[in-house]
Amino acid sequence: MSVQIIHGFDGLRALAGILLPPTQWLAVEQARIDAFADCTDDRQWIHVDVERARASPYGATIAHGYLTLALLPQFWHRHFEVRGVGSAINYGLDRVRFPAPLLAGSRVRARFAIQRVSDVDGGLLVKKRVTVEREGSPKPACVADALVLYR
Repeated sequence: MSVQIIHGFDGLRALAGILLPPTQWLAVEQARIDAFADCTDDRQWIHVDVERARASPYGATIAHGYLTLALLPQFWHRHFEVRGVGSAINYGLDRVRFPAPLLAGSRVRARFAIQRVSDVDGGLLVKKRVTVEREGSPKPACVADALVLYR
Protein backbone atom coordinates (compact mmCIF):
# COMPACT_ATOMS: atom_id res chain seq x y z
CA MET A 1 0.00 0.00 0.00
CA SER A 2 1.40 3.36 -0.96
CA VAL A 3 1.12 6.53 1.08
CA GLN A 4 -1.80 8.74 0.06
CA ILE A 5 -0.63 12.33 -0.43
CA ILE A 6 -2.94 15.09 0.80
CA HIS A 7 -2.06 18.51 -0.58
CA GLY A 8 -2.29 21.23 2.04
CA PHE A 9 -5.37 22.87 3.47
CA ASP A 10 -7.32 22.49 0.23
CA GLY A 11 -6.61 18.75 0.19
CA LEU A 12 -7.80 18.42 3.79
CA ARG A 13 -10.95 20.45 3.07
CA ALA A 14 -11.71 18.21 0.08
CA LEU A 15 -11.73 15.17 2.39
CA ALA A 16 -14.48 16.49 4.68
CA GLY A 17 -17.16 13.81 4.95
CA ILE A 18 -14.95 11.18 3.29
CA LEU A 19 -14.12 7.71 4.60
CA LEU A 20 -10.49 7.01 3.67
CA PRO A 21 -9.25 3.56 2.65
CA PRO A 22 -8.26 1.28 5.54
CA THR A 23 -4.63 1.03 6.59
CA GLN A 24 -2.58 -2.13 6.41
CA TRP A 25 -2.85 -4.65 9.22
CA LEU A 26 -0.51 -4.36 12.21
CA ALA A 27 0.18 -7.19 14.66
CA VAL A 28 -0.02 -6.21 18.33
CA GLU A 29 2.28 -8.72 19.98
CA GLN A 30 2.89 -9.30 23.68
CA ALA A 31 6.33 -7.64 23.43
CA ARG A 32 4.68 -4.35 22.41
CA ILE A 33 2.14 -4.65 25.26
CA ASP A 34 4.96 -5.35 27.74
CA ALA A 35 6.97 -2.37 26.48
CA PHE A 36 3.93 -0.12 26.87
CA ALA A 37 3.40 -1.45 30.41
CA ASP A 38 7.02 -0.62 31.20
CA CYS A 39 6.67 2.93 29.83
CA THR A 40 3.48 3.65 31.73
CA ASP A 41 4.01 1.57 34.87
CA ASP A 42 0.63 -0.02 34.14
CA ARG A 43 1.46 -3.68 34.72
CA GLN A 44 -2.03 -4.90 35.52
CA TRP A 45 -2.03 -8.69 35.17
CA ILE A 46 -4.56 -8.76 32.32
CA HIS A 47 -1.94 -6.99 30.19
CA VAL A 48 1.29 -8.72 31.22
CA ASP A 49 0.63 -12.05 32.96
CA VAL A 50 0.18 -14.46 30.05
CA GLU A 51 -0.45 -17.53 32.23
CA ARG A 52 -3.04 -15.86 34.46
CA ALA A 53 -4.74 -14.21 31.48
CA ARG A 54 -5.32 -17.62 29.84
CA ALA A 55 -7.84 -18.29 32.60
CA SER A 56 -9.56 -14.91 32.13
CA PRO A 57 -12.76 -14.47 30.13
CA TYR A 58 -10.57 -13.28 27.21
CA GLY A 59 -8.29 -16.34 27.20
CA ALA A 60 -5.25 -14.14 26.61
CA THR A 61 -3.67 -10.89 27.66
CA ILE A 62 -5.19 -7.73 26.23
CA ALA A 63 -3.58 -4.50 25.11
CA HIS A 64 -4.05 -1.37 27.18
CA GLY A 65 -6.70 0.96 25.78
CA TYR A 66 -4.13 3.74 25.81
CA LEU A 67 -1.77 1.56 23.77
CA THR A 68 -4.48 1.25 21.15
CA LEU A 69 -4.81 5.05 21.14
CA ALA A 70 -1.04 5.43 20.91
CA LEU A 71 -1.11 3.51 17.62
CA LEU A 72 -3.31 6.12 15.92
CA PRO A 73 -0.46 8.43 14.80
CA GLN A 74 1.46 5.44 13.41
CA PHE A 75 -1.55 4.37 11.38
CA TRP A 76 -2.01 7.88 10.02
CA HIS A 77 1.63 8.63 9.21
CA ARG A 78 2.35 5.29 7.55
CA HIS A 79 -0.60 5.68 5.18
CA PHE A 80 -1.27 9.38 4.71
CA GLU A 81 1.03 12.37 4.22
CA VAL A 82 -0.17 15.96 4.38
CA ARG A 83 2.16 18.15 2.33
CA GLY A 84 2.29 21.92 2.26
CA VAL A 85 1.52 22.55 5.92
CA GLY A 86 3.96 23.80 8.54
CA SER A 87 2.92 21.50 11.35
CA ALA A 88 0.33 19.03 12.58
CA ILE A 89 -0.40 19.27 16.29
CA ASN A 90 -2.36 16.75 18.34
CA TYR A 91 -5.23 18.90 19.64
CA GLY A 92 -6.89 16.15 21.68
CA LEU A 93 -9.78 13.73 21.53
CA ASP A 94 -13.50 14.47 21.61
CA ARG A 95 -14.70 10.93 22.26
CA VAL A 96 -13.05 7.57 22.86
CA ARG A 97 -14.61 4.14 23.30
CA PHE A 98 -13.17 0.62 23.51
CA PRO A 99 -16.09 -1.60 22.37
CA ALA A 100 -14.05 -4.83 22.29
CA PRO A 101 -10.77 -6.02 23.79
CA LEU A 102 -7.59 -6.10 21.74
CA LEU A 103 -6.07 -9.52 22.44
CA ALA A 104 -2.32 -10.01 22.29
CA GLY A 105 -1.29 -11.42 18.93
CA SER A 106 -4.23 -9.82 17.12
CA ARG A 107 -3.92 -7.81 13.96
CA VAL A 108 -5.52 -4.40 13.75
CA ARG A 109 -5.99 -1.72 11.15
CA ALA A 110 -7.51 1.74 11.17
CA ARG A 111 -10.18 3.47 9.15
CA PHE A 112 -10.16 7.25 9.16
CA ALA A 113 -13.22 9.32 8.30
CA ILE A 114 -12.73 13.07 8.09
CA GLN A 115 -15.77 14.34 9.96
CA ARG A 116 -15.13 18.05 10.04
CA VAL A 117 -12.60 20.57 8.75
CA SER A 118 -12.80 24.00 10.38
CA ASP A 119 -10.85 27.17 9.76
CA VAL A 120 -9.27 28.47 12.95
CA ASP A 121 -6.94 31.38 13.58
CA GLY A 122 -3.82 30.61 11.58
CA GLY A 123 -4.75 27.08 10.64
CA LEU A 124 -7.20 24.27 10.13
CA LEU A 125 -8.76 22.04 12.78
CA VAL A 126 -9.54 18.55 11.47
CA LYS A 127 -11.74 16.08 13.31
CA LYS A 128 -11.00 12.48 12.31
CA ARG A 129 -13.19 9.55 13.37
CA VAL A 130 -10.78 6.66 13.77
CA THR A 131 -12.05 3.11 13.99
CA VAL A 132 -9.48 0.49 14.97
CA GLU A 133 -10.68 -2.86 13.67
CA ARG A 134 -9.44 -6.16 15.08
CA GLU A 135 -9.19 -8.88 12.46
CA GLY A 136 -11.96 -11.44 12.95
CA SER A 137 -13.89 -9.37 15.48
CA PRO A 138 -17.36 -7.97 14.72
CA LYS A 139 -16.70 -5.05 17.07
CA PRO A 140 -13.86 -2.55 16.82
CA ALA A 141 -11.16 -2.36 19.48
CA CYS A 142 -11.42 1.43 19.55
CA VAL A 143 -13.44 4.29 18.12
CA ALA A 144 -12.05 7.76 18.71
CA ASP A 145 -12.63 11.28 17.43
CA ALA A 146 -9.14 12.72 17.09
CA LEU A 147 -8.51 16.42 16.60
CA VAL A 148 -5.47 17.67 14.69
CA LEU A 149 -4.51 21.31 14.27
CA TYR A 150 -2.69 21.98 11.00
CA ARG A 151 -0.76 25.23 10.63
